[in-house]
Amino acid sequence: MDKLSIEQIIQKIKNEECFEAVSSDYSFTIKIEEYVPYVCAAVHDGHQFRKELWHNCLHTEYERWYEEDPCTKEMIAEHPIVITGLDSRFEYDLNRAPESAIYEDAWGKQLWKSPLPLEMKEKSLAKHDAFYDVVEALILKLEEKYEKCIVYDMHSYNWQRWEREVPTWNLGTANVDNNRFGTDIEEWRLILEQMPLPNGIKSTSKVNDTFQGNGYFLKFITQKFENTLVLATEIAKVYCDELDQIIYPEVVNAVKVYLNSKLKEHAKDFYRRHKS
Repeated sequence: MDKLSIEQIIQKIKNEECFEAVSSDYSFTIKIEEYVPYVCAAVHDGHQFRKELWHNCLHTEYERWYEEDPCTKEMIAEHPIVITGLDSRFEYDLNRAPESAIYEDAWGKQLWKSPLPLEMKEKSLAKHDAFYDVVEALILKLEEKYEKCIVYDMHSYNWQRWEREVPTWNLGTANVDNNRFGTDIEEWRLILEQMPLPNGIKSTSKVNDTFQGNGYFLKFITQKFENTLVLATEIAKVYCDELDQIIYPEVVNAVKVYLNSKLKEHAKDFYRRHKS
């Protein structure tokens, strides 16, 4: 893995080079083993939190972990194109627009002892902007090359905080063209529903049940690229004990192994269905 500036990463994409890199500010990683018409992303996988923010943060390390999406990168790591956030959403949220990406409070609790200075905010928002410069360059290259593209936007959510039964998988489709991509959405839902999981975990899958797909990552791509479908895909945190902060590696691995074949098949079907 190389350490590259944003300009170097974008130039490699423009040149259609294969590479694996961490951004020079260590805010995200990107891997391109082959230029294919699909991308996997895990924008909330990151847990890094700038040390200069520690003394001013009211949330504990556990409280931050609880709201992040641990292991979502690992679930998709073996696909040809993977882009992943390294920083915690508590520094800046890649799935929110720049104007709301830095939290004042988080899940009902004040985040900062005192308001963040403008300099601190600008440092974080520069990383947010850089990430999206790379995302735009990547999707532009894939649409130029293949005309159509699909992005698997992987997230997780805390199912135990809900007071009703919730699905193992939720697809948020409120901001994509359901008439145009309805077949692709339903096929992806069925694939997730058929996933075998260990420890007696049942894999259920619904659309817009717990979340509707209102994230900025999806909206950014969808609004700029009319031929790219983004599938906001949330797994309930059945792969960990979200209260005791214990990861179940056998469940994470089961998801990864299944997606290694089934996600790739779905991406191929999408491209065959929509290519000119």
